[in-house]
Amino acid sequence: MASVDVRERLRQHFDALPPEKQAGGWNAMWEQNVTPWDRGEPSPALVDTLQHKLPQIEASSSQDTSSNKAHTQRPTRRKKALVPGCGRGYDVLLLAAYGYDAYGLDTSTLAIQGAQELARSPDRATKYPSTNPSGTGPGTATFLEADFFSDDFLAHTHPSNTTTNNQTPTTGPEQPAEPKTFDLIYDYTFLCALPPALRPAWSKRMSQLLSPLGGILICLEFPLEKPPSSGGPPHGLTRELYEQLLNRPGKGVEYTRPLSEEGAQGGGGGGGGYVIEDRTTEMPRDALVKVERWKAERTHEVGRDMDFVSVWKHVQ
Repeated sequence: MASVDVRERLRQHFDALPPEKQAGGWNAMWEQNVTPWDRGEPSPALVDTLQHKLPQIEASSSQDTSSNKAHTQRPTRRKKALVPGCGRGYDVLLLAAYGYDAYGLDTSTLAIQGAQELARSPDRATKYPSTNPSGTGPGTATFLEADFFSDDFLAHTHPSNTTTNNQTPTTGPEQPAEPKTFDLIYDYTFLCALPPALRPAWSKRMSQLLSPLGGILICLEFPLEKPPSSGGPPHGLTRELYEQLLNRPGKGVEYTRPLSEEGAQGGGGGGGGYVIEDRTTEMPRDALVKVERWKAERTHEVGRDMDFVSVWKHVQ
């Protein structure tokens, strides 16, 4: 019952904030220790995806892009990963162990401080041993107090390559600027934390930040069992919502209307909030398409037997 009470406190806290102010409301939840999303470890579903699924998916994606002349130049640098809404950063540290230069974003000062403490922990190498299949060792883990929807953090994740560490201009031929995109983006408890009005902006931003050169977006779809009309965060999501948003980045979504005013106000009744699917077949050039989707064999207890993992890439 305590879990229900905590979630109700969370919902009431954000109900009192307009959508544009909600990003700043998370630090108060950390201050009050109202953090039901913090499981103290990386997602088991992400562990299984990185270990068992991703190598085959990346191999297939590499074959697809190599057949496209516009995409023949694959990145030779260390790959970059992004985790928006990272909290204490367990998933970021896991991705770094797999060889990514991994970046975690959060708007909460306390969350970022906690993540940085974990990154400095002397037992980090034991808890997150290097699992990089390329044999080049672990990547870096960097945590930034930043807004996912702003470009400000990109100066830290993609610093200019025209200067050295002491800001002295480099000599020789000018190197092409590194695209400000990521090879892997992981979303878990981020989309469901956003007010529904920001969902189109979420999908547009994912499309902008995901590399077209074989970039992979991994979504741990949660919570799928929660009625969309019951309020949040976490807001109830559906398979159809992910498809509608990512197939048409930035486009607004139509929802079924609640059958009662109670449902409209988050009381759980009424059955509204489900996606009215766009049946048009043509996708925009920036669309993300689903590569695979499967039921998570292992996940956090709250999503057991309900969570699904979906993997997305650029349509072209």
